[in-house]
Amino acid sequence: MLELVGVRHRYGGRVVLDLERFEVPPGALIAMVGPNGSGKSTLLRLLALLEQPTEGEVRLDGRPVSGGPARASPNAAARQRVTLVEQRPMLLRGTVRANLGYGLRVRGMRRTEVNRVTEDVAARLGVTPLLERHRHELSEGEVQRVAVARALAVDPAVLLLDEPVSSADRAAPQTLYGALAQERRRRPLAICLASHQLEDAYRWADDVRALAEGKLSPVTPENLFRVDLPNTGAGDLKHIRVGTIEIAAMTDRAGPAILAVAPSDIFVSRAPLTSSARNVFAGRVTRLARQRPGAVHVTADVGVELIAVVTEEAARDLQLAPGGPVVFAFKASAVRVF
Repeated sequence: MLELVGVRHRYGGRVVLDLERFEVPPGALIAMVGPNGSGKSTLLRLLALLEQPTEGEVRLDGRPVSGGPARASPNAAARQRVTLVEQRPMLLRGTVRANLGYGLRVRGMRRTEVNRVTEDVAARLGVTPLLERHRHELSEGEVQRVAVARALAVDPAVLLLDEPVSSADRAAPQTLYGALAQERRRRPLAICLASHQLEDAYRWADDVRALAEGKLSPVTPENLFRVDLPNTGAGDLKHIRVGTIEIAAMTDRAGPAILAVAPSDIFVSRAPLTSSARNVFAGRVTRLARQRPGAVHVTADVGVELIAVVTEEAARDLQLAPGGPVVFAFKASAVRVF
């Protein structure tokens, strides 16, 4: 297992990551989601042993390999078990074939075996037609796929991916994530990826985690809002301006904060219903997405964009469709503040 324990990481004195514990179990596929600046790339660099945490430590199989009281530095054996593919990966000079074989040659593998492994991983990642091409002959999406193939060629225990399909065409995610699923069936490969593509995260990952302001969010990031909480007294019901609406929340906090509303806590109807919900907003459906079997994510414009989740049966019964009317309702107690 790869994990961060008690990590507070700073850049220029500013805390950019604050995690009591973050675990990547063997064989897991974890998707990290969150806005720009939330700390996703920093988290991956710490897990990849490319940076030492300012406080806390990185553990591999329970042993500190980076940071901690002894300021441990990762050894070559630890580094070889974890590989990071960054959002804009760099390819070496030479052909795609040479790139895929580089890590194997560095590890002292014989040429015949390097060729065999290179051909095998190229076939699994669908880059065989690219083997004799050079960097300038590849699209950005192809560069990303080649970089993932290069990482898998050295057979890491943990593969870290930063926005692996950010530059790819629409067909590329299916190809890449399908290949990664096959890799996981071959062996207990753990994958942790950062992505802005919520639909891909829900479809392919076993575990979706959200970061906001360097901390793990109690909900995934569909409905996260940076706000300034009024100072109206401890325990008061506060009405907080978000876009053109006001959200009611129970909190004794004041000042800058983040509001989070879990999609599963939002009740969906076609017209307002009598209930105890303090937050009731009418609007129009803008998008329906079936991201998990049996579940439909309903995006609506109710003055701000909110996302709720309902069953496929409920979506049919309510006759939800893009452009159609919808009402979202949720209790003040369902609004989480952090």
